[in-house]
Amino acid sequence: MRSRYSAYAKALVPYLLRTWDASTRPADLELDPALHWVALEVLATSGGGEHDDTGTVEFAAHHDRGGISGVLHEVSRFRRSDGCWVYLDGSP
Repeated sequence: MRSRYSAYAKALVPYLLRTWDASTRPADLELDPALHWVALEVLATSGGGEHDDTGTVEFAAHHDRGGISGVLHEVSRFRRSDGCWVYLDGSP
């Protein structure tokens, strides 16, 4: 989760697509260049341990766009694929 947040903050689209499950990954991803990610709060986790194949992360990602602050609050689902964690989907 933290690596994907950092990838959004640094606009690393190839990394975001590579860490997105193929069943839900978009064909392309266009990020808003005016949106600046400023902080991540991990609020809760479930699963995602060494012996788990799935996990969830509830987070609040704080951003700024032209001096206006906002927060993306989501519960994201992840799964292990070929030994790596990939993003499945999220619910606000």
